[in-house]
Amino acid sequence: MLTLHTVADGSSVVVDGAVVAALGPYEELAAAHPGARVRRWPGILTPGLLNPYGPEILEHTYHPDPREADTRGTVPIGGERAREIFRADPSLLGASARRGVQRLFAHGTVAVAGELRSKAVLDVAQRSGLVFAARPDRLPGPVSLSPKPLVLLPALAVGGPARFAVFDVSDRAELVARGASTCVATVIDGRLLFRAR
Repeated sequence: MLTLHTVADGSSVVVDGAVVAALGPYEELAAAHPGARVRRWPGILTPGLLNPYGPEILEHTYHPDPREADTRGTVPIGGERAREIFRADPSLLGASARRGVQRLFAHGTVAVAGELRSKAVLDVAQRSGLVFAARPDRLPGPVSLSPKPLVLLPALAVGGPARFAVFDVSDRAELVARGASTCVATVIDGRLLFRAR
């Protein structure tokens, strides 16, 4: 089934399975694809983000289960405390990575960089659909779900992978200023993997 994603400024993309079928203004694409399911989003549609801190976020950070809120809180845990958690129960690594991937999706991330060494984490990342990319020569600063500067992937292209994110901002300058937490939708291989409530 075709899906037409459109944002406030009328920029739109038609997705056919895992690929981009068409790009252009909403009116043109809606007329050319009258049977497409339409998803309307606020803000801007971008190719999605590369987070250069794959290992740091997925292997070296513990992402608490919501059921642990009373004992471990709700924010990611790094450093020695995360190492202690994984040493005490190595089976937590895969589940933590799944929650970490969801956090990445909630920040418009469609690709990660850095070498994942844990088989459990690598399996989670591969199954999620995240793309693996080379790490930039210079890392943008401290480890973050919204690193500065943000690293956008190359522009979408007809016939290319349907991999993008939508941010509730007026333009890229506002995205840079406010960061990736403004994400409202993340699509990888045509699948809507994150949608803000």
